[in-house]
Amino acid sequence: MKRPRLLFAVLAVPLFGAAFSVPVASAGVSGPVTEYTVLARSDVGAAADAVRAAGGTVVATNTAVGLITATAPASGFVSRVSASGAVFGAARSKAIGSSPRGGKKVKPNVVEKEGRGSASSARRGSSGTDPLDDQLWGLKSTRSDLARKVQPGDKRVKVGIIDTGVDASHPDIAPNFDRADSRNFTRDIVADVNGAVVDGPCEYRGCVDPVDHDDNGHGTHVAGTIGAAVNGFGVSGVAPGVSLVNIRAGQDSGFFFLQPTVDALTYAGDAGIDVVNMSFYTDPWLYNCRANPADSAEEQAEQRTVIEATTRAMNYAHRKGVTMVVALGNEHTDLGAPAPDATSPDYPSSAAHPRQINNASCFNLPTEGPHTIGVGAFGPSQAKADYSNYGTEQISVSAPGGYFRDGFGTPWFQTVENEILSAYPRNVAVAEGNVDAAGNVTPAGVSAGVKKAVARDGRVGYYQWLQGTSMATPHATGVAALIVSEYGKKSGSGFGLDPDAVQRVIEGTASPVACPVPRTVDYLKEGRDASFTATCEGTAAFNGFYGHGAVDAYAAVTRGAKFLK
Repeated sequence: MKRPRLLFAVLAVPLFGAAFSVPVASAGVSGPVTEYTVLARSDVGAAADAVRAAGGTVVATNTAVGLITATAPASGFVSRVSASGAVFGAARSKAIGSSPRGGKKVKPNVVEKEGRGSASSARRGSSGTDPLDDQLWGLKSTRSDLARKVQPGDKRVKVGIIDTGVDASHPDIAPNFDRADSRNFTRDIVADVNGAVVDGPCEYRGCVDPVDHDDNGHGTHVAGTIGAAVNGFGVSGVAPGVSLVNIRAGQDSGFFFLQPTVDALTYAGDAGIDVVNMSFYTDPWLYNCRANPADSAEEQAEQRTVIEATTRAMNYAHRKGVTMVVALGNEHTDLGAPAPDATSPDYPSSAAHPRQINNASCFNLPTEGPHTIGVGAFGPSQAKADYSNYGTEQISVSAPGGYFRDGFGTPWFQTVENEILSAYPRNVAVAEGNVDAAGNVTPAGVSAGVKKAVARDGRVGYYQWLQGTSMATPHATGVAALIVSEYGKKSGSGFGLDPDAVQRVIEGTASPVACPVPRTVDYLKEGRDASFTATCEGTAAFNGFYGHGAVDAYAAVTRGAKFLK
């Protein structure tokens, strides 16, 4: 089993504030109005009263977790509200600026986009069910091509994509997209308090994107790997028969903040979502530390609040029957022996400072949270991807995530086919210069291996290659969805399977992969520096590179019953 260090996990907050001051009656608070998250100790009503007594205004409340969104002047509010016995803690939001500069800022490592090599042309293959499936080595690795003959996925099974959005107009996504249950819990952030562009100009009036839209591409790529339909077009997913639900918590720029993520998790529980895919780490802290001496007192309080709030949200989702599948992360780090962190906080701009990370009190989240299935990444040769986090402490299973530098010394090396091909929103492809306004793949897109599929009825779909634990996780999520489809039971008006049973099946039916020989891999010949060197600890049955093994969809739906009890 995965060996958790703690029973909580975390996600960060879209912290909004206006750039103006208002008179405040309460003494001791002043400055520009800013947004805060305030966590109740137990009684939400009493905590709301404390917010008002401290000079704040309650904007919204998540009663499932006890998390209150409030606005108040920037100075003095945190200390005043935190003095109340009804309040667990408060986190000050970073005020939003109004004069953006530069291009759209994108959170680092949300998706790894390596330098591109040659890409073969699209062709209909004999081993797949859709024209591009022959290029999806991940489908073969997970044995989804065999599993679907037994269990292609039940439409009653709902898979929540907690991500940057899902492009429901994509021809491979549209047949399985559940618009009625989809929600967007974010609001676009134009720029931060320093004027650095975050999401850029709002595409929609009110700065809230519709539930069928994705301005980043990450969420759509994830959704395609999980459940692209078998429709004789483009690609198919690991579980091509399930329903895909957009539960958006990520900004256009790829940042994931506390309030929308907590809201997404509690909504998943309330809406009867069976499995959620969480291919991200939380912002603004790569590691949330309880009391890191490099952080200010306010920063320490913020991280403790975030930890507790998300702990509650993840426990709530689990109690409601949600299986949570999470990415281990792309920092090429043993999560049981974390390296120093020089990237946090990553929001707002220019706020990061170096920190030593204490493994006992600092947590990479949501991976190190309760009830999670943590997923590491490997390439087509089944070598651990150079970027993938690892370690026996947090890994559950491994899955195809892409590894651009796989196959050193062979024609595979540094080719895009080593990565994962999945759906690509046209609007993002155009914005990135890979498709022109007329819908043609540009020379830059050809170099990147972008694919275009055209159906007889004129429908057009685009596809891109990406790598990361973000790409490994949806392979495992698809397998989890097939497990619920095969072994789930009807209960009242619902249908589902206990998340702990899902985890037992996915781990019990994974194909064991032994540590490499020698156990230490340096990646130097692939062009990486010594910081990527990793040592695999454990046995063939369970180790730090592969966990319980590589996820196996066919074994899960044919031999999983014995792990249900």
